[in-house]
Amino acid sequence: MKRRVLTQALLMGLVARSFPAFAANPLPALQETPGLLDKVKSGALPPVDKRLPRQPRVIESFSGADGIGRQGGQLNMLVAATRDTRLMTVYSYTRLIVYDDKFKLHPDILESYEVKEGREFTFKLRAGHKWSDGHPFTTEDFRFFWEDIANNKDLSPNGPSVELLVEGKPPKVEILDEVTIRYTWHKPNPDFIESQARAAPLFLFRPAHYLKTLHGKYAEEEEILKRYKGSRWSNVFKRQDAMYGNSNVDLPTLNPWVLTTVPPAQRFVFVRNPYFHRIDSKGQQLPYINDVIMTVVAANLIPAKAGLGESDLQPRYLGLRDFTFLRDAAKTSGIKALLWEKGSGSEVAFYPNMNANDETWRKLNRDVRFRRALSLAINREELSDVVYSGLAKPSANTIMPRSPLFKPEYATKWATYDVKAANKLLDEIGLTKKGGDGIRLLPNGQPAMFVIEHSSEKADEVDTMTLVTDQWKKIGIKALLKPQTTDNFRLRTTSGEAIMTAYAGVTTAAPTVDTSPREFTPVMQGGLQWPKWGLYVESKGKQGEPCDMEVGKTLLGLLQKWEQSVDAAEKRKAWEEILAVNAEEVFSIGTVNEVRQPVTVGKKVRNVPEKGYWAWDPGGYIGLYEPDTFWIAG
Repeated sequence: MKRRVLTQALLMGLVARSFPAFAANPLPALQETPGLLDKVKSGALPPVDKRLPRQPRVIESFSGADGIGRQGGQLNMLVAATRDTRLMTVYSYTRLIVYDDKFKLHPDILESYEVKEGREFTFKLRAGHKWSDGHPFTTEDFRFFWEDIANNKDLSPNGPSVELLVEGKPPKVEILDEVTIRYTWHKPNPDFIESQARAAPLFLFRPAHYLKTLHGKYAEEEEILKRYKGSRWSNVFKRQDAMYGNSNVDLPTLNPWVLTTVPPAQRFVFVRNPYFHRIDSKGQQLPYINDVIMTVVAANLIPAKAGLGESDLQPRYLGLRDFTFLRDAAKTSGIKALLWEKGSGSEVAFYPNMNANDETWRKLNRDVRFRRALSLAINREELSDVVYSGLAKPSANTIMPRSPLFKPEYATKWATYDVKAANKLLDEIGLTKKGGDGIRLLPNGQPAMFVIEHSSEKADEVDTMTLVTDQWKKIGIKALLKPQTTDNFRLRTTSGEAIMTAYAGVTTAAPTVDTSPREFTPVMQGGLQWPKWGLYVESKGKQGEPCDMEVGKTLLGLLQKWEQSVDAAEKRKAWEEILAVNAEEVFSIGTVNEVRQPVTVGKKVRNVPEKGYWAWDPGGYIGLYEPDTFWIAG
């Protein structure tokens, strides 16, 4: 199995390392896109050689087996909500720096980049690169972001994001020329390069020419509010600045396809970006496919519709339980039903909220014996058999065997089925009394009953949660499931209203020593087991709560050791200690991993790989395999 190989090791070297662009020398003769010929002839668009950067990124190899394709056609996909327009940002996977399908990092939007001492980063843009509306993409777009967004109190009250701070200090940002920008910190920044390659990246730029018209520094607030509803210009700006959400049809993009449908809608149309910066070795501008259509349907209908061939490519809203149907349906519909390897530390994990407002449950959640008891009471073999047809591996919520840091004990520690040991731990806590229904009683006499909040719409995940709650009843703990909208789920978790949540496992599932271990430490609001501690770090102490558990402080210290070290052995030691603490303390309770993900492919769609790695990071689900190189056969 391919391993995730990052480049921070190179970044930490004491000599400069340069990362040149993918390029062909000489460039192939450019061919005009057939679907754009009429616009070129009419003068509505410049010819292809005027639309592309001087040094476009040349794609010379493909993840799929079908090779160089033909331009044209339409790709239909199914989504479950209007907000899924953001999936096009994820799938398109157009970034300053990207992973290839071997999990190595390379320039993409950038022509090249150079790193010195792990703290000085020089980015060179592709001269002549343009936004989707034809306006030049230059370092002015980076300056605008840095000065007018990241350091604007109305738009970023907490200042630049944590990835742009080292020991709380921002970088020196130098605009060297129209295509060259440099970021320099006083000490190494091990997170900076990887932050650019994520499924949801830290965008360092914005289309300045468009957003200046909505910015209080460059336009009168009165004029802005005449055009858009809002109480302040900053509210309008934030709503229209949808780089990731991809919900503003007026916002120029660098992605291969451009949204043309104003949300909300039931059918979203994305058309090819005539200024997209990639070409193939024959000189054809990518993407191959003209239009992508996303149709909104109920999530529970997507498997059936995908099996019937109503989706040309369906990587989302399918579960392993759907595979038998999809495989059988393929015999008549002509689709392919593939199984890709999922990259998540646990298919479903449970997160006791250390920051819960309820004093009784906060105390229990912070008692390691309680967390261990819940984990020991889960029959993971039964979960695999009942929900995943025996095709899942019992595991704690931790890294996976493909990682060079993996040790078997990380997956098995406190994660074997042992009801007797679980009961003993609960007795030790003092939960010895039970009601007539067999549920243990809390010190206040109330039954040991809590709500597990989740936002899942997938049947197999809900089945997993349901089976686990049934298993917990056997040790006298009663849990009820309560679905929430994603926004409400996050709000209730961070506010401390949620006592326990269920969500996917760790996304940093295949790290190397040079991958940041932040996800395993209380430094992110998204850490469902310690959201207030994470918010405190992310807000630089302005929100949330400081970590007040010694073991949490230990993790913070280990993270600091990793961040400050330039020695591979020291970084490995810090990683191993962080993983060992997480395994021992059971801050999150894993179930199973190594589950397979069904992906359906229409009979005319080419270049989708038969085998793939399906994960949020690295690569944004199908983004790792460059969907702009997928094509439609005639």
